[in-house]
Amino acid sequence: MSGIDLSCNMLTGEIPHEIRNLSEIHSLNLSHNNLTRHIPSKFSRLNKIESLDLSHNNLIGIIPTELTELYTLEVFNMSYNNLLRSIPSQKAQFATFDESNYMANPFLFRSPLPKDCNEPNSPPATTPNASSNDEESGLMDTYVFQVTFLFLM
Repeated sequence: MSGIDLSCNMLTGEIPHEIRNLSEIHSLNLSHNNLTRHIPSKFSRLNKIESLDLSHNNLIGIIPTELTELYTLEVFNMSYNNLLRSIPSQKAQFATFDESNYMANPFLFRSPLPKDCNEPNSPPATTPNASSNDEESGLMDTYVFQVTFLFLM
């Protein structure tokens, strides 16, 4: 089997760990579903994968650094999830992925995204002159949420 496209199938729950056993697969598309929980680090066993699309789900947590071992990966889309922390190092094939591969993950940072936790001139999570309407509407400061969330992990 060279590929599986299960996009737009209203799938729910976490990504089955059994997918890691599909070591001969070249393409996996699970986009536009309602998948939750973490990206399995065992995806690194998909050593022939060329395309991995997990966009438009409700995945949380980090992008496992083990995915940088997928040297055949050409298409990688993690956009529109709830991923956080830093993107794995920009080495090998990960150096070819741009901002569009990670967009709409508000708590994800590092190159190629414009916000980098290591940059002294990174734009603040909120503007210093935020109006009191933001506080009254119940919006939470991004930094406070991020720090709180990291302590819970």
